[in-house]
Amino acid sequence: MNCSNCGQNNADGAAFCVSCGAALSAVPPSPPPAAAAPAYSAPAYAAPAQAAQPPVPNHLVWAILATLCCCLPTGIVAIIFAAQVDGKAASGDYDGARKASDNAKLWSWISLGLGLFGGLAYAGLMMLGVIADAGNY
Repeated sequence: MNCSNCGQNNADGAAFCVSCGAALSAVPPSPPPAAAAPAYSAPAYAAPAQAAQPPVPNHLVWAILATLCCCLPTGIVAIIFAAQVDGKAASGDYDGARKASDNAKLWSWISLGLGLFGGLAYAGLMMLGVIADAGNY
């Protein structure tokens, strides 16, 4: 089934597009022909259907980039939260997956901020050293 929003090919019966997360409109399959019911049958109980959830982004790429380029300790925390997202979503814990996703994004931003602050502080101290050293000549 192709997504009408982005054109991505999705699995038959999927509720949301794997690429853009847009809701897919599916034509329900026609029911099989009715067979003759036996004289007595136990009532059939079905588990209530869960509403399909849109995919939860894991932010793993941003967490890895923040770890390598910005700040190692906080980037590792972001990677840990990002690694939890897919497992929680697969087990049906969408609230936990969303919370882990939000924490991964938060720690990636913290890592980026600390990396930028550290880089600017280093550059400022280097400039002060150059200025102080220039006065000695």
